[in-house]
Amino acid sequence: MNSYRIKDVARINRQALPEDTDPDFRFRYVDISAVDSLGNVTIPDDEIAFSGAPSRARRLAPAGSVVVSTVRTYLRAIATVPVTPDPLVFSTGFAVLEAGAEVGPRFLAYHCQSQPFIDDVVARSTGVSYPAINPGEIGNLRIMLPSPEAQRRIADFLDAETARIDRMIAATRAQHDLVRERESVAFTESVVRAGGPRLETLALGQHGDWPAMPLNRVLQQLTNGYVGPTRDLFVDEGVPYLQSLHIKHGKIDFSRRPYYVSPAWAAERPRIRLGFEDILIVQTGAIGEVGIVDESFVGASCHALLIARTDRSRLRPRFLWHALRSHWGRHALIREQTGALHPHLEAGNVRFMKFPIPSLRTQDRVVADTEAITRDVRTIQLALTRRLALQAERRQALITAAVTGHFDVTTASGRNVTEGVSV
Repeated sequence: MNSYRIKDVARINRQALPEDTDPDFRFRYVDISAVDSLGNVTIPDDEIAFSGAPSRARRLAPAGSVVVSTVRTYLRAIATVPVTPDPLVFSTGFAVLEAGAEVGPRFLAYHCQSQPFIDDVVARSTGVSYPAINPGEIGNLRIMLPSPEAQRRIADFLDAETARIDRMIAATRAQHDLVRERESVAFTESVVRAGGPRLETLALGQHGDWPAMPLNRVLQQLTNGYVGPTRDLFVDEGVPYLQSLHIKHGKIDFSRRPYYVSPAWAAERPRIRLGFEDILIVQTGAIGEVGIVDESFVGASCHALLIARTDRSRLRPRFLWHALRSHWGRHALIREQTGALHPHLEAGNVRFMKFPIPSLRTQDRVVADTEAITRDVRTIQLALTRRLALQAERRQALITAAVTGHFDVTTASGRNVTEGVSV
């Protein structure tokens, strides 16, 4: 193999839509997030006009060229541009490489997905908040090239073997989706097993010992979090200040951009002081997301979230939490949203939502059953996540070993060829 600079065997295409492009020119825009780590490009269903396109929607990339994310956050967004009937315009966050005479386009694409190339991009990325590499720097990275015939053999081998692994990854992801769906119906199935109604409709009536009650009859409090301006509000340390971005998958994830307010500010607003097992309902944006307050966030304040505190003599907090997190509960919340451009959830609407409320003993049974299912689901999800990671590692190792010449693809079957190769 001979070593070259990428720019000596491939062209760094900097072609872009000019600023004086016809405002009515329409195209399909591919952002960095539309390219996954397997090299798949998700092409949007709808076209956009140049006049309404984001300022970064400028990069032109001919079919067969290789697009490489220059932004380290999306480091593995690397793909071959597909042939499409409609014009494609890519984000300026991509570098575009066009193979020259010395390198096959498929081999070039696989080289850019190999670990040494990715490591070089990481090493040369600069910037603190948004680390990136200049497209020109990509041209200075090295590529080892075997003969054109060997490049074709390697590309043929990797086409077949990565396709096989990709099918396995797709099957694992499908299993993951099915398991997630199982979790979303755990509460409704537990309700039926406990003698409750089938929650297939949002219009609930009386069902034996399961009366449908509006929330205002079983809540001690339903109030809005702080809705005023937050300018100059935050401090480096103090009382945690929860926002909708912290509510994800039914939990509070404060590691996602933590915010704090001063103890004095929080003390002046006892109405939004959170208590143990208060239910937090997202009001704007990701409507349908709910969280529950654990011991670590007792005393915290919150912003633009509904705080639901149950009357514990009638309603267990975790029963309400599971009900709202269920497939049925999420859609019940979404039905109550108002506003088209900026969907919002009003406390007045949530207050009169009807829920099936059995005895406390039955609620405890439903909660226990739901959480048992959830624990099983999490165990399976963890195993599937590990499997996905291993499949992705194997794919990466296979590409790296093939393009760097660690094995002869003419005799390799793809199975066990990466034994001893670091992943």
